[in-house]
Amino acid sequence: MIAAMGRISQIQATLQQLSNVKTERVTTTDAVTTGAASASADSFAATLAAAVGTSATSAAGSANGKTGSDVVASAEKYLGVPYVFGGEDSSGMDCSGLVQTVYADIGIELPRLVSGQMKMGTEVASLAEAQPGDLIVTGGGDHILIYAGDNKVIHAPYPGRTVCLREAYMTDADITTIRRIIPTNSAVADTGSAALQKAFAAFAQQNSTVTGNTL
Repeated sequence: MIAAMGRISQIQATLQQLSNVKTERVTTTDAVTTGAASASADSFAATLAAAVGTSATSAAGSANGKTGSDVVASAEKYLGVPYVFGGEDSSGMDCSGLVQTVYADIGIELPRLVSGQMKMGTEVASLAEAQPGDLIVTGGGDHILIYAGDNKVIHAPYPGRTVCLREAYMTDADITTIRRIIPTNSAVADTGSAALQKAFAAFAQQNSTVTGNTL
């Protein structure tokens, strides 16, 4: 993404040069049009930089540099904590309380209830594609678990039990959704690449418009 932002700077510089060329070639009769073109180019460059910057940070920035392994390590600290409906600390917690607390520990804010948590992040197609830190929702939103990798999950099951690590007992047919809160490196790269491609396309269109007006 550093390279991408470097390209944005080059685009801004090129647009400014085009605007300057436009100014030098116009006559008094079209001076107003020149000013509009220059303002348009400046506005486009600023908007473009802001858009690409937002796209680049929305995925990576939200993870605070953390990984799925950090999620699992955080969850393991609560193994043995008793299930308490509505609980969300080491004295007792329910399934969604565990998820919210685990992610809060690594600096990521999630909703308190499963109904909100199951809408966060991006969807994973199947259990076979799950990665450590992904959230597995079952029963239409009745229960949520943290995938720990190696076909294991960490969750707060129900009253009388404690937070535990166990084999994943569900199949894809039992799963309502799997949510990836922390994007993989490839996902971040894809997001940045897509944003840069859009930037180049937008630049080409604006460049054609500006140079066309100068002829």
